[in-house]
Amino acid sequence: MKIQFIGGARTVTGSQHLLTINGKKILLECGLFQGRRNETYELNKKFKFDPKEIDALILSHAHIDHSGNIPHLVKDGFNGPIYATSATVDLCKIMLEDSAYLQQRDIEWLNKKKKKRIPEEPLYSIEDVEDAIQKFVAVEYNTGTEIFPGIVAYFQDAGHILGSAGILLEIEEEGKKLRFGFSGDIGRHETPIIRDPDYLRDLDVLIMESTYGNRLHTHSDEVEEEVAKVVREMFDRKGKIIIPAFAVGRTQLLVYVLHKLFDQNRIPEIPIYVDSPLAVNATKVFKDHPECFDRETNRIFLESGDDPFGFGRLKYITTVDQSKELNDMKEPMIIISASGMAEGGRILHHLANNIGNPKNLILFVGYAAEHTLARKIMDGMDKVNILGEEHSVKCKIKTMDYFSGHADQKELIEYLSLNPQKRLKNIFLVHGEEEQALPLKEKILQKGYKNANFPFSEEKFVI
Repeated sequence: MKIQFIGGARTVTGSQHLLTINGKKILLECGLFQGRRNETYELNKKFKFDPKEIDALILSHAHIDHSGNIPHLVKDGFNGPIYATSATVDLCKIMLEDSAYLQQRDIEWLNKKKKKRIPEEPLYSIEDVEDAIQKFVAVEYNTGTEIFPGIVAYFQDAGHILGSAGILLEIEEEGKKLRFGFSGDIGRHETPIIRDPDYLRDLDVLIMESTYGNRLHTHSDEVEEEVAKVVREMFDRKGKIIIPAFAVGRTQLLVYVLHKLFDQNRIPEIPIYVDSPLAVNATKVFKDHPECFDRETNRIFLESGDDPFGFGRLKYITTVDQSKELNDMKEPMIIISASGMAEGGRILHHLANNIGNPKNLILFVGYAAEHTLARKIMDGMDKVNILGEEHSVKCKIKTMDYFSGHADQKELIEYLSLNPQKRLKNIFLVHGEEEQALPLKEKILQKGYKNANFPFSEEKFVI
C-alpha cells in the first residue's frame, strides 16, 4: 500500500490523499485550495496526478475544501465512482453548483477590474458539476461497500456536518490484512443537531485531521450564555452583528442556538437574517435528513412538530435586492452570511458596509486558513482589502471557537486512545497548519505512539 499526500498537507484546504492498493488508485477527497487568489488558482488548476488514472474517489463530507474540485477532476478525465453518504451527495449537488456560479462571478469581476494575471476561465461550469454528480454513489453508514476486490469501505458518522463520515478500509493485499482509517474532519461531542462522532477503532494506519491540534474549545454549558450576552450588548449599543459562517453546518448550528435562546427569552426582539442562497438550500437538505439528527434535536423540536431552523424573528434572504436592503437598515440586527473564510459570497458586501462602524461587531465562529480575509481580520489587521477596495477595521472583533465543527486537542487524543499503540503503527496528521499539528504530534509521541508523521505536500509513504 502506498500513500501520497497532496492537498491538506500542512494546510487546512485542498484536501487530497492518494492511495495505491492492489494496483488500484483511490483518491480520498478532492477539495479546493483557498487563500491567495493567484496561488490557489494555479494549485486548483493543475493536479499532481493524472485524473484519468484514478480508479475511484472516496469523499468524507461536502465542505468545499474537501469536495470543491471534484467537477474539475471529472472534467480532466476522471471516470470512476465517487462514494459518499446520501446526505453528502445531496449537499454536494447544491454546494458544487454554488461553487461554479461563484467562480463565474469572480472571473467576471476580475475582468471588469482589469487585474493582471486574470484566470482565463473558471475551474469548471454548471455542466461540469452535473456530469460529476452522475458519478456519485450513495452509501449508508456502517454498511460495508466493496470498492474493489480486497478493499471494503465502511462509513462511520464523523459528527462534523450533516452526512460527514470517517472512513474505514478493510484491506487484503498480498495475503496480509490491514485496517486503514481516514478520520475526515472529526466533530465534537454534545454539539447540537447532528449525532456525536463515531470514532474509528483498532486501526493499523490512520490519517487524522489536526485543525485544532493545539487548542482546547469552550465548554458547551458556557457558550449559550456567552452568545446571549453578546446579542444583548450589541442590541443595547444599537449595532449590527455580522457573522461569516459556512453555509453548511455552522449556519444551521447558529440558527438552532439563537432559536433556543429566543424561546427562553434570553435575547431581545432582534431580527436575524440568513443571507446566503446556499445556506437556504442547505437548510432544506438538513430537513430532508432527520435520520442524522441527535436525540436533543428530536426531543426539543421534531417531536413537538417545531422547526429547529425557523422561528418568528428569523428571515432567510434569497434575492440580491433583499440582500442589498440590509445595507440601508440602521437598527440592530444579526446577519449570518457565507462564506466562513470570507473569500467569496455575500458576506463580502456585508463586511464592506459594516467593518468601519465602531458600533458593529464581526463574530467569527469557525476556523480560517492563512491568507484568507477572515484570518486577516481575526489577526487584528487595521486595514483590509474587500472587493478591491481598502477598508479600515473599526468595528469590534470576536471569535467563538465553540461553534467550530472540529475536535480540539483533547478530543483528538481521545480519538487515538481507542486504537492500541501496539497495533496503530502509522499515524499521519493532515488538515492542519504547523502551529496546530506539531504540538499535537508531540502529544501523540508522549502517549507512546511510535510513528506520528506530519507529511509535506507530495510526500510518499509505503505501508
